[in-house]
Amino acid sequence: MNLTELKTQYLTWARGKGLEVVLIVLASILLARAVHYLGTRVSDHLSKLAKQQIRDEYMLSERNKHVAAVVQALEWASVALIYSISFVLVLTRFDLPITTLVAPATVVGVALGFGAQRIVQDLLSGFFIFAERQFGVGDIIRVGQPGTLTGISGTVEEVTLRITRLRTLAGEQVILPNSQILQVVNLSRDWSQVVVDFPVRQSSDFVQIRSLLESISADLAHDPKWSGFLVGPITVSGIEAISPGMATVRMLAKTLPAQQWEVGRELRFRGLSELGKLGVLVEPGNLNVTYGP
Repeated sequence: MNLTELKTQYLTWARGKGLEVVLIVLASILLARAVHYLGTRVSDHLSKLAKQQIRDEYMLSERNKHVAAVVQALEWASVALIYSISFVLVLTRFDLPITTLVAPATVVGVALGFGAQRIVQDLLSGFFIFAERQFGVGDIIRVGQPGTLTGISGTVEEVTLRITRLRTLAGEQVILPNSQILQVVNLSRDWSQVVVDFPVRQSSDFVQIRSLLESISADLAHDPKWSGFLVGPITVSGIEAISPGMATVRMLAKTLPAQQWEVGRELRFRGLSELGKLGVLVEPGNLNVTYGP
């Protein structure tokens, strides 16, 4: 084959199948961008819808958080599918028989299966996170070792089949492979509860203290600024513990998801202010506050 024939054959291929390759590549890129654009629009629409349906504009509803996470996963899977199909179509334009690639692909697949076990575990773990609705975008979670109450806490910014991105209170972004998430404590699912303990002297008038705390609870429940955060009455459960020279009086408040911290701060502020006037607090700055589901 001389140079002229080779050039002619090349130009023929370029005008035919070569042009098809270019169009396939461009189409795959445009489709991937369209999928990303559509996913972003759906997520933004869900966020606006959530702000209209709930009282706290910064909190997504449970349903919309799950849908937002599913949208992200579908977007990732759709883009991967588009590029995979495009790759196969490009190979056919180069007259490479796909059937001859089955055996090598099987060998490569087995090799990747052994070498990429962690990736497979991440994908399977991500699938069950979506299927079981363990958490979604906007949830506040704590990730730790099984059987412990310590770990990394933060707001879920993104959930894919492989990783989960958290934003901590200090503004740090933490990226966790899904297979490494062994225990999740969801701090914003359905409802939350704040527990506030006030240490007072044993010689105090507990009837007066109980009446004062109940008055604080009633005022907070009727305050338009705070009533929207509560999903039940604030209760004064009574004396929780007794130690030498001190007794612990406990208050409980059930709140909207992720609002326990704000309500807890306000209860501590009002409780310290009023109990401090009575002079019954023991070490007023040392309050034991815990949160429950």
